Amino acid sequence: MALPWALAILSLLPVLNAQNPVCANLTTATPITNATLNRISGKWFYIAAAFRNPLFNESIHKIQTEFFYFYPNLTEDTALIHEYQSTEDQCIYNSSLLRIQRENGTMTKFDGKKEHVARLLLLKDPGVYMLGFFLGDEQNKGLSLYADKPEATPEQLEEFHEAIACIGMHKSDIVYTDWKKNLCGPLHKQHELELEKKEKQS
Repeated sequence: MALPWALAILSLLPVLNAQNPVCANLTTATPITNATLNRISGKWFYIAAAFRNPLFNESIHKIQTEFFYFYPNLTEDTALIHEYQSTEDQCIYNSSLLRIQRENGTMTKFDGKKEHVARLLLLKDPGVYMLGFFLGDEQNKGLSLYADKPEATPEQLEEFHEAIACIGMHKSDIVYTDWKKNLCGPLHKQHELELEKKEKQS
């Protein structure tokens, strides 16, 4: 008797997932507006990610911590990123420019000759958002989570876990950062002092 019930429940899962607001958010492209860009401007912390893409998966296992500043240009549909990443016991600073495709809700980063496209996924809590990668590709899809603080709350993580389940991945696939391993404090402080000095001179 248990088997038919189990099969019935499993057959309903796609329907239930389709009704889940988190799942619907992953399948529907939401245009990026000025309000969206203003919402995600400023300082953000990379919290966690799960990827099936082999190169991306290898990369997230090396990242200890990461935080960055997101400065959108509303007229040119670009965003300047200042990124501080602790990886393999060293701090790496990088500055890059993102291209924003407003209509399909994506952002593009050029890494050498490679183009990386991510879909911006806003959550109910304005203190977090996700980026979706290759969501229609079973072999490469993945999600990453960002928060306005170094550690996400249990509620914020729960919403991320729901999204991971929506794309058919498991909580065990998620790789988390560890803020205790941040190595970029001194360099970040140095950059802040240099910026303050320039502002005083101007």
